[in-house]
Amino acid sequence: MQAWRVAAASAIGTSHVASGTKCQDAHGFGVFDAPGESILTLIVSDGAGSAKHSEMGAQCAVSTVRREIDRYFDQSGTFEELTRKMAASWLGKVQQALGEEAERLGEPIKEFACTLLFAIVGDEHAAFFQIGDGAIVASDGLADGFSYVFWPQHGEFANTTNFVISNDAFDVFEFEINHRPGLKEVALFSDGLENLVLHHATKTVHEAFFSAMFQPVRACKSLEESRQLTPDLERYLMSPKVCDRTDDDKSLILATRMPVEV
Repeated sequence: MQAWRVAAASAIGTSHVASGTKCQDAHGFGVFDAPGESILTLIVSDGAGSAKHSEMGAQCAVSTVRREIDRYFDQSGTFEELTRKMAASWLGKVQQALGEEAERLGEPIKEFACTLLFAIVGDEHAAFFQIGDGAIVASDGLADGFSYVFWPQHGEFANTTNFVISNDAFDVFEFEINHRPGLKEVALFSDGLENLVLHHATKTVHEAFFSAMFQPVRACKSLEESRQLTPDLERYLMSPKVCDRTDDDKSLILATRMPVEV
């Protein structure tokens, strides 16, 4: 099977530059070998704009869930045993880690509020998790193109969503695991890109955006080569083409195992 190539970046929004605040998005990814297959992990977290230490919360959420996923497979965990209950335990670990950070700094845990998206893809299966806005889209490399896994979670009022530290987090998080051997491409993005890549009125994916963005990644021959796309992706996320349509932080991960395009 074709090896994964991944391009990923987070970029500060113009509103955060103007206000002198940090980028509150974080992302992470990894490819590692488990018994009998290769595992791809993709993670995005967006810190709440109203939270004092949301950038720390997002970074902590990404590193914690990545550690828990790695540990699960290192200890011979399998996709067949991967359940919503296990995903809930990882969410609990994230809450615990955020609570420890809050205690260390003497701050309420609400100051570390963040969303969390992750995808785990093996040779035959794929698992997806989401709490909050942003989204995951995927494609089997067929004519029907890209589709979203979960629609972004938005609250009753504008600019509201669910966070990993919400009181009802264990009730509202979404989790799905499928036998999906044909999965060829996955993208994760934070809510700063929603209006560029999703049609909210029709609840569909902006196909042309992903078709164009994936082309440079498909042309890479290895994971290491695709990592070198990060500076270009960062520049794109900070370009007028993007920033004229969103002033928020934005993260984007593009992962493909389509045949190399020449």
